[in-house]
Amino acid sequence: MMLITFEGGEGSGKSTQIRLLEKYLAGLGKKVLSTAEPGGTELGYQLRKILLTGEKPDPLAELLLFAADRAEHVAKVIKPALEKGRIVLSDRYFDSTVAYQIGGRGLSVKTVEFLNQLASGGLKPDLTFLLDLPVEEGLKRALVETKFEREELSFHQRVRKMFLKIAAQDPKRVKVIDSTAPVTEVQEEIQKLCKAKIFGKRS
Repeated sequence: MMLITFEGGEGSGKSTQIRLLEKYLAGLGKKVLSTAEPGGTELGYQLRKILLTGEKPDPLAELLLFAADRAEHVAKVIKPALEKGRIVLSDRYFDSTVAYQIGGRGLSVKTVEFLNQLASGGLKPDLTFLLDLPVEEGLKRALVETKFEREELSFHQRVRKMFLKIAAQDPKRVKVIDSTAPVTEVQEEIQKLCKAKIFGKRS
C-alpha cells in the first residue's frame, strides 16, 4: 500500500500524468486507485462545486470546506483503499492546502497545519510529485476555468513559491518535476521515481 500525491498550480498536467501512471502501474500488476481533491466522495463532489464555482467564500470558511472534503476523502476513500493493499494516486492533498491557503490566501501557518493534521488523521503521502511550471504558462494550459484561475497573477506566483518551499523542506518525499517538458518525458521521470520507491531501486 502506498499513497502517491500529485501537486502543482493550475494547468500543470496532474490529471494527465496520473492517468498515465495508473496505466503503467497496472501493467506492473499493481492494484491502483486514482482519486482527487476536492471531490473524491459524494460529499466532496458537492463541496467541489462550492469551492471552485460561484461566489468566493471567506478565506477561513474556504479552508474549513477543504478540510471537510479531506476528512471525508481520507475516511471513505484513501484509507479503505490502502487497507486493501492498493496504491492510491491523489490529484492534490494537504500540500495544496498549504500552498493555496498559506501562500495564496495568507492564512495562519498554525491554523492550516492544525486543520491539515486533523482532516488527514496524520496520513502522510509516501511520495509526492510537484509538477512545476511558470504560472503564466499553466494558466494558458488550464482547460477549465474556476474561481482560482480568475485570481490575480500574484496569487498564483505566491502559490508556486510556497509549493517550491514545501519541496525544499521535504526533498525526500516531494520530487519537483519540470512540467514544461513533453508529457512523455515527464511521465518517464515519474515512472523511474515510482519504481525506485516501490521496488527500492532506480531502473
